[in-house]
Amino acid sequence: MLDRFRRSGRLTLTGQVLESLGQDIVSGKLGNGSFPTEAEISQRFQTSRSVTREAVKMLTAKGMVSARPRSGIVTQPQEQWSLLDPDVLRWMLERKFSYELLRHFTEMRLGIEPIAAALAAKNASPSALQAIEHGLQRMIAAEHGDDDHLEADISFHVAILNATGNPFYVQLDELITTALKISIRMTNRIKGHTASVPAHRRVFDAIKAADESRASAAMMKIIAEVIALISRAQALDARASKPKKLK
Repeated sequence: MLDRFRRSGRLTLTGQVLESLGQDIVSGKLGNGSFPTEAEISQRFQTSRSVTREAVKMLTAKGMVSARPRSGIVTQPQEQWSLLDPDVLRWMLERKFSYELLRHFTEMRLGIEPIAAALAAKNASPSALQAIEHGLQRMIAAEHGDDDHLEADISFHVAILNATGNPFYVQLDELITTALKISIRMTNRIKGHTASVPAHRRVFDAIKAADESRASAAMMKIIAEVIALISRAQALDARASKPKKLK
């Protein structure tokens, strides 16, 4: 995925073409079925046909375009997009932000992370517990300006996914990371401060104590608060956008 390449500083040429075309589709610059030919894409980005073809294949796998022998490459409606793909989700949240989309994804987190916390309480190895605690310590350090708030918070949540010992949960790390990057920026802006360290400490303490139900409940409370913040922000924005009545 692009995020994995980006974190390693190795966004390939194919990745650059994919990134640009994906953003153009989400923003509506390329929509209503219209899409350039491979030759036009190669000319625009000054890339070989093989690089262009690979980028188109990746967009096809994400459900964003389809390539047919007679009709050529055409964009697909949003209903066909792979919304669980981290790249697609990031493009949508960054280029076509909506509170509704963010709320829907956060609601899905309710079905993932509380169970992950319970599984971590049941299965976490000593090294996995250390990784969760390290994420918590990073959050504490961030409060004193010694770490990045966003990256520290994400490291805590991803460490819990890894601690489940379940390979399916582990592979959700990119998806959760992508959404958290947008969600945390927004909720921090609404609240005027960073994520609650005590709330996250309660999750860690429950996992360390192997208390599955308490770990699940503590994580559920964190995510429920995010949903409440999103609804509050949406209401405030709607109120602010209403034209003021003349007296």
